[in-house]
Amino acid sequence: MKKKHAKLISIFMCFVLVLFAFGCQSNTESAFKAGKYTGIGKGIHGDIKVEVEVDDTKILSVKVLEHSETPGVSDPAIAKVPQEIVDGQTVAVDIVSGATYTSNGIIEGTKAALTEAGGDMEKLSQKKEDTTERKTEELTTDVVVIGAGGAGLAAATSANQNGAKVIVLEKMGKAGGNTAISGAAFNAVDTELQKEFGIEDSIDKHFQQTYEGGDKLADPELVEILVNNALPAIKWLESLGMEFEHKIFTVLGGMWPRAHDPEKVLGTGFIDTHMEYAEKSNGGVEVKINTNATELIKEGDRIVGVKAEGEDTDYVIKATKGVVIATGGFSQNKEMRDKYNKQWEDISNLMSTNHPGATGDGIIMAEKAGANLVGMEWIQLLPMGDPETGSLSGNIEQGVEDRIFINLDGNRFVDEGARRDVMTKALLEQKDQTMWTILDSHSYPTGDEENHFGETANELVKAGRAFKADTLEELAEMIGVDADSLVKAVEGFNKGVDEGKDEFGRTLFKDKIDKGPYYAGKRVPTVHHTMGGIQINTKAQAINAEGNVIPGLYAAGEVTGGIHGSNRLGGNALADINVFGKIAGESAAKGL
Repeated sequence: MKKKHAKLISIFMCFVLVLFAFGCQSNTESAFKAGKYTGIGKGIHGDIKVEVEVDDTKILSVKVLEHSETPGVSDPAIAKVPQEIVDGQTVAVDIVSGATYTSNGIIEGTKAALTEAGGDMEKLSQKKEDTTERKTEELTTDVVVIGAGGAGLAAATSANQNGAKVIVLEKMGKAGGNTAISGAAFNAVDTELQKEFGIEDSIDKHFQQTYEGGDKLADPELVEILVNNALPAIKWLESLGMEFEHKIFTVLGGMWPRAHDPEKVLGTGFIDTHMEYAEKSNGGVEVKINTNATELIKEGDRIVGVKAEGEDTDYVIKATKGVVIATGGFSQNKEMRDKYNKQWEDISNLMSTNHPGATGDGIIMAEKAGANLVGMEWIQLLPMGDPETGSLSGNIEQGVEDRIFINLDGNRFVDEGARRDVMTKALLEQKDQTMWTILDSHSYPTGDEENHFGETANELVKAGRAFKADTLEELAEMIGVDADSLVKAVEGFNKGVDEGKDEFGRTLFKDKIDKGPYYAGKRVPTVHHTMGGIQINTKAQAINAEGNVIPGLYAAGEVTGGIHGSNRLGGNALADINVFGKIAGESAAKGL
């Protein structure tokens, strides 16, 4: 009986063990089908192809295989988003500021790949709790620069060259600001190079066009500094290793062929040059990204430092010699645009060419610290915005001289070589506030030539962002305008080429539009530049409401006012940020 009982117990225990084994197996059931999977997400300029590798239980890697996103702008998202997905084992990760479309595209592609791998998307979409405790850190340096765009980095390099140790604070996930996504045209009178291309120019002419182009509302002393130091600023950049193409051109709204074009795409050359300098400075220039300056520290009348918030650290940074504000304008701050705008009827719903961080933070901080603001009502619109995003990318023009604008009826409506505000005002009066840029193979002999944003015409045509046809009549049908009107518009332009002036008063010409294939690209008005900001003197020192210098405070770039008056000439921004960035760094290092 005992043997029988023992046998039954043994059988029962084996049964329990079997059940336990099956139970354990069900609890460790594979989360994924191990392997590599691809998914497609939508970026700002097309598809983003993502590869995800998983084993039975976890995400091993996320890689972006293919994309057409803007270089420099998309890089932080491409580097950060995949890593955060792997680290957190979730697709509920934060988007990267300034690269929203790219971030969402990567996440979308990852979701598609994980779905194919059999992942539980409900669980994978749960956000990982942030348990990081914030720290407080006090630092001391010679110079603090707020903003790691073109002006801020120029100031940092210059300050370090003048003996100062520098900390640069950048609230976004990558250095670059608007400079990195700009067309990068840099106005400078370069008589030797211009003479090579048969162009007559002078410092006086650049001054006149800049001052009068801004309706004589700029500070003439600042304009003089700008035009006299533009070419030396290029030479300074070249001494740091930056390369420019051997050419001169007229940028949109530039008024004259004096624009220099960097070798690297967009404005990445400016940023890379200074970041490489920082890396080689042996700690002389430290750049802190994802670190938002919140307040200037003031002792008496003097600015002595900055308070800032990093990802997990609050900083109190003392600056023994000075603080440089170089945070850009406020084109992406609709409340500030509406508050100060007196120039345009309504711009509240317009998109902007600017990166998302252009929200006027530095202007607000400086005003609280007593800085005087000038020219805040002058907000520059540009007639060259992408219809979907407002950005400058996708623009097919290669220079002002060889293209025209037509409205949706196929008619020209403005001098395409005029001031930017003149062109934009005319566009705002057209149907749907929309136009087409028209040019021919003089601008794109093969279609594989790159525009100022590193895009070829053939790529833009393939993506549906531009149109290409062998004849004007075919092009008119593609874009939905009257063929006779388009032909007449081109004929009028070509007549102007022959005569040196056309019915709109245009005088900037080079080649006729008479050689197929022909190209068209759609454009809309967009907010581009805010001319107002912190008042400065010729040493880039900030000025208070009484007209006195604020000790320890300097400013450079779009955050300042008084340089461009009511209208900035195309190509003058890159000159501005480098000329005054360099001056601000030098002044701060010397403690002026």
